[in-house]
Amino acid sequence: MTRVGALDHPGARSSHTTPTPKGGGVGIVCAFLAGMVWLASRGVHPPGLLAVLAAAALIAGVSYMDDVRLWPFAIKLAAQIAAAGLVIVFGVRLRVVHLPFLGGVNTGLLGVPLTACWILFVTNAVNFMDGLNGLASGCAAIACLFLAMAAGPQTGGVVFLPCLLLAAGIAGFLPFNYPRARIFMGDVGSQFCGFLLAVLGVAASSLGAPTLSALLMPMLLLPLLLDVALTLVRRFFAGDRLTQAHRGHLYQLANRAGVPAWVVTLIYWGMTVWAGLCGLALDQSTQTVFVRDWPVLAAVVPFGLWGAYVVRKAAGIGKW
Repeated sequence: MTRVGALDHPGARSSHTTPTPKGGGVGIVCAFLAGMVWLASRGVHPPGLLAVLAAAALIAGVSYMDDVRLWPFAIKLAAQIAAAGLVIVFGVRLRVVHLPFLGGVNTGLLGVPLTACWILFVTNAVNFMDGLNGLASGCAAIACLFLAMAAGPQTGGVVFLPCLLLAAGIAGFLPFNYPRARIFMGDVGSQFCGFLLAVLGVAASSLGAPTLSALLMPMLLLPLLLDVALTLVRRFFAGDRLTQAHRGHLYQLANRAGVPAWVVTLIYWGMTVWAGLCGLALDQSTQTVFVRDWPVLAAVVPFGLWGAYVVRKAAGIGKW
């Protein structure tokens, strides 16, 4: 990556101080795609597999070129929209959305735009959260493992095996990135992981198991999604330009306020593990609302405490 010019130079949203090679996500991409091709050669090829692989490869290819050439965001967004459209056309979409304490709601014609918005948000959220060593990649690996546990081996090439393959690829990358970064994941890794997590979450929600509602993947990614959502809302009401590079995410504020980067990463890993345990406790088969949805509230508690701590600790660092 150094030879091809894929270097991450410190900028407005950077937490590092010296140029560091990026694009380490290429290893994750190659591991996942090679594993899926091998599974297909062994007869494991669920409906829509080729569409998902083609869409993921499109995301990876465009993101890699952005790592090397710094392409405009419009090109990356167009690739994300095309990739989301491709998997939706081949049947990967939200059909029932489970709302906390309200139950399941059939999406009907709204299933397509809801699925597209979900895929785009998660793809970019994981990318936005890839700013400290191992944070986004580690949370993605943990989410994969919990989704695989919830889905079980019976889901085979639809959810279980792809989750394990993605987690394995990330596990191969992490030693080069955490706690000291010899290389960054780059957009090629973060957008690829975010896209696959979003698609796997939708695919899992269509399997019909009581523990696999559309709530599960949002819960597994709760620390990442809440950090991004709260940051966007705060910047919007502050009148800040949302597309401008910044260091105003909670994880960045904590680091700027003196919490070591490796500690911040461990905290987010811990919150993801807790959210995963809460996700495993989901049971949409019961009609008792509180029993069914209490894990959603429990999953949010650690992030609420973390947010309160960071806001208090970052009070004196100046503009967020």
